[in-house]
Amino acid sequence: MVKSEIMQRVSGYNEIVAENAILEKYGFDYSTKKGEVRSLIDALHPQKLDLTVSEIVQETASAKCIKLVSEDGCHPPFQAGQYINVFVETDGIRTSRPYSIASSPTQTGYYEIMVRRVEDGFVSNYLLDELKPGDRISSSSPSGYFYYNPLFHGDKLAFIAGGSGITPFMSMIRELADKNLSRRLHLFYGSRVEDDVIYREEIDRISSAHRNFTWDLVLSEPTPSFKGLKGFINAGLIKERLKDFGWTFFVCGPEAMYQFCLPELEKLSIPSRKIRVEVMGTPKNIVLSPGWPENVKAGDVFKIAIRGKKTISALASEPLMISLERAGIAIPALCRSGECSLCRTKLISGKVYQPNGVKLRKSDRAFGYIHPCMTYPITDIEILL
Repeated sequence: MVKSEIMQRVSGYNEIVAENAILEKYGFDYSTKKGEVRSLIDALHPQKLDLTVSEIVQETASAKCIKLVSEDGCHPPFQAGQYINVFVETDGIRTSRPYSIASSPTQTGYYEIMVRRVEDGFVSNYLLDELKPGDRISSSSPSGYFYYNPLFHGDKLAFIAGGSGITPFMSMIRELADKNLSRRLHLFYGSRVEDDVIYREEIDRISSAHRNFTWDLVLSEPTPSFKGLKGFINAGLIKERLKDFGWTFFVCGPEAMYQFCLPELEKLSIPSRKIRVEVMGTPKNIVLSPGWPENVKAGDVFKIAIRGKKTISALASEPLMISLERAGIAIPALCRSGECSLCRTKLISGKVYQPNGVKLRKSDRAFGYIHPCMTYPITDIEILL
């Protein structure tokens, strides 16, 4: 008995054959849609964005606003507070730095970032001094976890910003204004001097137009003519301005601000689940960090053996990732602050120092993985890339 005869004896076989004939005639050919899902995913979450500088505006003496337009016209959506990692090549070294997106998520024509000059800043100095409209650069797609979640953060948000740490908050504030959102926002903005306050005029304008957004400017080194708040953002000021503590706090700024402001929030008994902190790069002077070995000096140089490749030299006081980039070895990176895990690398032998805030998985610690962006060699080491 041939196969076709056997199949015809199976209950329901003839009915299925008849139904298939109908579907072949009137049904939809899904093979024509092949690749569409992948195209959609790539548009929303591309590995790399090719961007063109459309405009550069001098915001303060030390900071410039840079607008970036995608060459294909597609700007993947983002949450207010997220960042893009900008890739540059200067002096023969390819590296990257994350910059928070300052534009509102409602703005789909460009990404706006704010770049502030950093003392001895390798990338910031390049972007401020050499970048011009029409130049092309590349970046990651938007990433990061420093954004508002209505399920967890409530409708009263207190922002504590220091210096260029205003950038992610500017995106959140602009979103509130663009959408006329009902959530309550209060901004504490700390700056050293009045002339270096970024986005001041726009913040004033939005505050005047939207009663549910208020702000305080606090200067640590004011001129005698300054009539506003002076000093630092402390527990007394927070308590005076907010009245109650049913707020979720978002903190972004330089390392020194974290060291001061986070203990001030502890004085107010703010639970840790109500405090969101954006990581802002490596410590300025790592040898002063708690737990740094006393026998290792900032200028000490160690050998970094890369299994199967080569051996390079690295300063103890410089993140391992930068030492690798100086040697022409680029590894995947996004946050460069020990949070995203994209750069995780196997430590085979030797000892390293990692400061507080590096979010290693428990399994990474158990099996010897490190985050080179926030790892410092304190002996000769061997790694596997």
